[in-house]
Amino acid sequence: MANFGDTVNTRRPGQFIGVRKVPADSVTVQNATALNVQVPLNQHVHVSFLIKDGEESKSFKDLITEYMYPAMLAQARFLDQIVLGQWPQFIANQYGQLGTISGTNIRSNILGVRNKMNTNKAYFNDRNMIFTPNSETQALQLDLFVAAQQVGDDGTALREASLGRKLGFDMFMCQNASSVASTATTSDADTTTTALAAGATSLVLTTGTSTSLVPGAWITIAGDGTPLQVATWTVATKTVTLNPATPVRTATLTGAAVAIYKKTTVNQAVTPTGYAAGWSKEIVLASVAGLAVGQLISFSGDQTNWYTILQVDTTGVGVVLDRPLVLAIANGDNATPGPAGEFNFAFHRNALALVCRPLSMPRPGTGALSAVVNWNDLSMRATITYQGTQ
Repeated sequence: MANFGDTVNTRRPGQFIGVRKVPADSVTVQNATALNVQVPLNQHVHVSFLIKDGEESKSFKDLITEYMYPAMLAQARFLDQIVLGQWPQFIANQYGQLGTISGTNIRSNILGVRNKMNTNKAYFNDRNMIFTPNSETQALQLDLFVAAQQVGDDGTALREASLGRKLGFDMFMCQNASSVASTATTSDADTTTTALAAGATSLVLTTGTSTSLVPGAWITIAGDGTPLQVATWTVATKTVTLNPATPVRTATLTGAAVAIYKKTTVNQAVTPTGYAAGWSKEIVLASVAGLAVGQLISFSGDQTNWYTILQVDTTGVGVVLDRPLVLAIANGDNATPGPAGEFNFAFHRNALALVCRPLSMPRPGTGALSAVVNWNDLSMRATITYQGTQ
């Protein structure tokens, strides 16, 4: 049920165009337009802990103060993961190849991202680039980042290993950026029968026997190294058609190795089966073996929306995603994970909005408000209490 204030409406201003005039002309007046952008307040994140009276009375320290710091760190870490977990929504603008970044090519990769932003007409100011810890290590091998004579900071970058502002980006390392080890996801193997050109949206496999080749599955091709999503799979011709949003970006050779990332399934058979649109808690799967925090995942019932795994629960065999489900998924739907790698995230500040609303304060008093009303020989007491766990 929608409640008052569940959605915040903000505006994205439209663009104007330049118009010529001669001295005798009046100016051409353009309409000032703006696109309404709705930001739903659909995530309630909390870190709650219990301190018992006995523990507090026997402690030398103020336990509330003692535990508040790690509690807020956990809250901040989760919010950080949510924001950085939006990277799959920008896959159409990706640059580079997974598993290839090094101290010798990181500059060219950054320049490639810069060129992508330039061609997309992103404003020059307020560009940010978030590195994973592994990518930052590679970047710091380059003199561009630490050499005092190039950075002009009297050696601060070298002493503090800070990235600073380089090539038009404010650069940061974040421990919560999506970094998936190469062994985190098992995969089936196949090869291509022909060379593929950049921009190709279909390919033919040599064997085509993988049971994970289903619509929505993710693959990578050697020489291209980007996440590619399967749109359709034709068994008879061994033909894979790719999602148009994830075409081959770099030409590949005949016989290029194809990694096919193994699927699992949604395992929610109790009534109501599956998960409704807007579900934001754990999603139980048939298996979480090989799944990792930071990994891309999609579902056959919600194939066009891509999510990032924020938590993997090996006990409950489930995952928590970066945001609530956009579409409903059913019990037995395929859950298709993406490839491993370092998913560094470059963005302009206008690309993302984190909207927070403070919770209302509990009613003043001792924790209970009560009154008794008598009417027509009937007595009724009404009590309002505050329940911290609810």
